[in-house]
Amino acid sequence: MLVLVAGGAGFIGSHLCERLLTDGHAVVCLDDFSTGSRLNVVHLEGVPGFELLERDVTGSVELLGVDRIFNLACPAAPARYQADPVRTWKTSVLGTMHLLDLAAVNGARFVQASTSEVYGDPQVHPQREDYWGHVNPIGPRACYDEGKRAAETLCFDTARTKGLDVRVARIFNTYGPRMARDDGRVVANFVAQALEGGALTLYGAGSQTRSFCYVSDLVEGLVRLMDYEGALPGPVNLGNPAEFTVRELAELVLELTGSSSPIEVQPLPVDDPVRRCPDITRARTLLGWEPSVPLVQGLGRTIAAVRALR
Repeated sequence: MLVLVAGGAGFIGSHLCERLLTDGHAVVCLDDFSTGSRLNVVHLEGVPGFELLERDVTGSVELLGVDRIFNLACPAAPARYQADPVRTWKTSVLGTMHLLDLAAVNGARFVQASTSEVYGDPQVHPQREDYWGHVNPIGPRACYDEGKRAAETLCFDTARTKGLDVRVARIFNTYGPRMARDDGRVVANFVAQALEGGALTLYGAGSQTRSFCYVSDLVEGLVRLMDYEGALPGPVNLGNPAEFTVRELAELVLELTGSSSPIEVQPLPVDDPVRRCPDITRARTLLGWEPSVPLVQGLGRTIAAVRALR
């Protein structure tokens, strides 16, 4: 098949492009390189079936012959999506609208990369797909949280009114090789700080929890979601249900890197979720999917990849 990956030069997108090529598909990697990097896909250029297009999804996208579309186009790190919040919202909402229009023209199956951020600072734990969330619609994270929520609305309204085959993945914290060192998210921060000998920045008391999914597991979930034949009851959580405190993560990174870096405590950012953990019953039942890479193993691979680039 011909598969379009919007945001394909990003961290997750580049791994997805690799997987699709390995599976025998032709891949069009579309990215505006605002947060994605050519370095993430340079090794794919020249591979038969791979094409790289520089496009901004906030404008219309024209491409014929596409069988499937993955929409991963949007900055996902708080520092990056808050740097230009209006553009972030436009990428989420207008970008999704334009790619859905492209899917309609081509009769293509569509997977939307949504996020656990649609649950906000959740009052239900763990988070199931039928939980409507607890989001501050006017806070500094709203450009991403509400942008992704609006994009989900577009997806399901388009499916209802135009008969498109649309699937929505709610992605929880993902990590692995090719995370930008200045990404700003916790795994990238801790690994970079530990290897550079700087203090690990711990926001709040470090008691807030996250669930960390290694990138190969996440990509497997996205592929299974796209390949699933039949109707889905709604969004599908993709994440690792193993829950860790951020302090536990910091201590594990220090242990695996052999770093003697201190831990520096700073105030918790506004609207930062206190607990975050997916209920993946739907993914297990419908897709036969669950993560297989434990945190210690995935962190080891991530640290090795970062070291190799130093």
